[in-house]
Formats: sequence, C-alpha cells, structure tokens
Amino acid sequence: MRVPAYLLRHTVTVEPYAGESAYGHVYDPPFEVRALVSAQHKLTRSSTGAQVLSTAQVITAPDLNCPPNSRITLPDGRATTALSVGNHTAPGLPVPACTEVMCE
Repeated sequence: MRVPAYLLRHTVTVEPYAGESAYGHVYDPPFEVRALVSAQHKLTRSSTGAQVLSTAQVITAPDLNCPPNSRITLPDGRATTALSVGNHTAPGLPVPACTEVMCE
C-alpha cells in the first residue's frame, strides 16, 4: 500500500545528486513530485553520521529517486539539500509505504 495521493498536498522540485566534478556537485535533471512538507526543526543524522538540524521534512511516494546531497526546492521557493533519505515500508500491515527526506 502506498501513501494516498490526496495526502500529498505540496509540489517540490528534486534535482538528484549525481556526484562530484572539478567544478563541484553534479545533479541529474530536475523533476517535480507531489509531497507532504513539514517545516519544523528536528535533530537528525546526515549520511556521514554527523548530528545536524533539519529544517524541513518531505514525505513522498516510496519510489522517489533522491539520494543524500540532492537539491530540493520547497513549495515556498526555498532551495535546500537532502540530509538523509528513509524508505518506510511495513509489508503485511495496513500502513502506507513512503519515502521521508530530511532537508537542511
């Protein structure tokens, strides 16, 4: 079971992180995705294990391609970076599968 589309009330733009070049971060082409955005401060761990402050959390469908360090534009126009990405599933239970992105 996937997170119901009617709960995903926002639209965010995701530019998936593709690696590094001589000029800095490289991103794949941007795409829009339906999401539920919560703008609140939470302590979380980055992909390197450092404790950091997340200022926004984005919940989307479970098939989102958004590795850590991806660039995300929130509904208010603020550009942020994905700190960590979690895929939530519960096979056999009546809860929806989703992807949660903790943003800088």
